[in-house]
Amino acid sequence: MMTVQNRRESVAGAPIPRPRPSASGPLPVLLIEDDPVDAEAVQNLLAEIGTEVQVRWATSLAEALPQLTADTACVLLDLELPDGKGLEDIRTLLRRAPRTAVLAVTGTVDLQLGAAAVAAGAQDFLVKQEMDGRLLTRAVRYAVERKRADESQRRLVEAELRGQENARLQRHLLPTPLLDGSGLAFHARYRPGRRRALLGGDFYDAVRTADGVVHVVIGDVCGHGPDEAALGVALRIAWRTLVFAGLTGEELLATLQRVLEHERRSEEIFATLCMLAIAPEGHEAELHLAGHPAPLLLRDGAGPVLLPFDDTGPALGLLGGGAWPAARVPLGPEWSLMLYTDGLIEGRIGAGTRRLGQEGLIDLIGDHHGAGLHGETLIDTAVSEVEDLNGGALADDVAVLLLTRAAAEAAPAPAVTRARRAPRGRSASRASGSPA
Repeated sequence: MMTVQNRRESVAGAPIPRPRPSASGPLPVLLIEDDPVDAEAVQNLLAEIGTEVQVRWATSLAEALPQLTADTACVLLDLELPDGKGLEDIRTLLRRAPRTAVLAVTGTVDLQLGAAAVAAGAQDFLVKQEMDGRLLTRAVRYAVERKRADESQRRLVEAELRGQENARLQRHLLPTPLLDGSGLAFHARYRPGRRRALLGGDFYDAVRTADGVVHVVIGDVCGHGPDEAALGVALRIAWRTLVFAGLTGEELLATLQRVLEHERRSEEIFATLCMLAIAPEGHEAELHLAGHPAPLLLRDGAGPVLLPFDDTGPALGLLGGGAWPAARVPLGPEWSLMLYTDGLIEGRIGAGTRRLGQEGLIDLIGDHHGAGLHGETLIDTAVSEVEDLNGGALADDVAVLLLTRAAAEAAPAPAVTRARRAPRGRSASRASGSPA
């Protein structure tokens, strides 16, 4: 049964009974009406068909605003209140409770006023003389549902806009390599492990300094959340800044470690890193590894090999200090270097616990490179096969870089010992130790 809550007595002087709650609870409605007779008429109209509505009654907007709570589903507003401001009252209500449906009610048949009320934010416009119980009940219910639908659409649009803004932000946080004049082709693929994310804890960059040296870095912050992604961006930007400031080698890595220690949210956070400085003529490079997998060297007519490295330093942030010795590695006149994070090699092979590993990656890349795949095609094909072997998308972040140098006149390549490769099943015969 319909009641008008907060009204101590009805027009006849008898207390107004409370509504009987329905299974889903009565619909909270706030009636703003200065005329007690009209307020009673509203109650009676809704009661005609047994509507489960809980009404709070106020005689003015000033009296109504304190009663306007988060659970108020609908407001019935008389546009002809003695102290009211007409359409401005609708806007005032919606500023206070933007998720509440408003029905404008008037004793005047004025289509222009009705259209203006809807334009001001009301869900509908009702004329007192034309209302009956069914019309009023339906108008209240429809207004509430339309408001909920509008609110859902608003939240969806806001979520889409936030998603687009986040996507633009994350895309701009990915680096733009600065390699003009280096003669090197650069290709990269980046896949964060988090769903619906564009940025993870992996990071990379490549720049050419004024002395002609090409500096390349790839790193991996442990973890997969937004904090790790932010730390990866901080390390990448710090690395680029330090390189252009003239820092190299162990001094650069020690400074990066201090940046990590100040920026990380927990002392358990660390980052692995691979750093290359390629000489201007492109025939050799200086390599530093901080707990990171070694790059692959690819040459036409030979299988891929791991760059030789005997003394890998600790990951950044694991120790208070650390030593990261350099290795001088020959490259030759024509080559490609593939740098990657461990997300690429830690995928499973089949349903068991076996991982791809570096040996499996050597076989996989060797097959595709030997078949004539280069550049983006080589990276995309390799990542797709790693995912196929894993039985689906990889759980960890994955970053892969491919730097390629093509010489006008190829010279004999310096000898590099090939890393031994464990069989992956279909290419076990290629796991030999012959020189490249």
